[in-house]
Amino acid sequence: MNKGHSWQLDGNAAELYERYVLRYILGPWVPQLLDVVGLRAGENVLDVACGTGAVARVAAQRVGASGRVTGLDLNAGMLAVARSQPAPPGAAITWVERNALDTGLPDRSFDVVLCQQGLQFFPDKTAALREMRRVLVPRGRLAISVWRSTGVYNFAVGNALSQHIGVDVGSRFCASRDVPGDEDLRRFAVAAGFQDVTLHVQTMLVRLPSPQDFVLCHLAATPVASDVKAMSDAARAALGSDVARQLAAYNEDDGVAFPEEVNVVSAIA
Repeated sequence: MNKGHSWQLDGNAAELYERYVLRYILGPWVPQLLDVVGLRAGENVLDVACGTGAVARVAAQRVGASGRVTGLDLNAGMLAVARSQPAPPGAAITWVERNALDTGLPDRSFDVVLCQQGLQFFPDKTAALREMRRVLVPRGRLAISVWRSTGVYNFAVGNALSQHIGVDVGSRFCASRDVPGDEDLRRFAVAAGFQDVTLHVQTMLVRLPSPQDFVLCHLAATPVASDVKAMSDAARAALGSDVARQLAAYNEDDGVAFPEEVNVVSAIA
C-alpha cells in the first residue's frame, strides 16, 4: 500500500500480507467497494495504494478485456507480490511504483479511481484526493474506503502488543485504524473539488481462523513484525493466548466471527 513511512514492509512481509491480510481482512470488502462505483465494461480504472493488488484484480474482471486497470503503490515489495499473482481474466493490469500525492499519470485519463484503506496514511489527504480528481475524466467516479473504528480484533491485538512489548508497538499496529471521521472525509473530498460526495456505511461479519495462531501470522505481515520476531517463543505464545482470551466472546467453530464497519466515500469529479 501507498502508506509512507508508517506502513513499509520488509523481507517477506508483503507475501504474508497477501496471504493473511488480503485473504481475511481486506479482500472480503473488495466487491462492496467496487459495487459503489458500478464498474462498466471498457472503463479505465486506477487503484491507488493498491498493495498486492486485490482491488485491481477484481476491477480487471469487471471492466473486461476492453478495459484497463492501473495499480499504483509506493511500496516496491507490495508491487512485486502483485506482479507475481496469476493474471485475472479481463483487463491487463499495469503496476506503477509512485506516491499517491504525485502519481505522474496524465490528466483526465481514468474513468474511475479507487482506494481501499489507504487515505488514512497519506500525509496530506486533501492533496491526495486532489491528485485523484486530476487524473479523472470529467464526471469520473471516485470510491475510497476507511475503517469506521479500531474494531474488536485490532483493539485486542493492539492491547496485547502494548502489554507484552510496549505502548509504542501497539500504537504502530493500530495506525491503520487512525482514520478521518465522517465529516472530515466529506470535507477532504469537497476541498479537493469533488461533487456529489456521499458517505456509505458498509458492514460485514468478519471471520478469522483461531486467533491463537492467526495473530502471529498476521503480525508478521505488519510494520511491527520485527518487534514480534524479537520476542521469545514463550512470549509470542503468551501474546497469542492473550488475544484469543480477549476475543473469546466471538468464538465460532474453529475461529472467531465479529462485526466490522467501513466508511466508503463516493464522489464525482
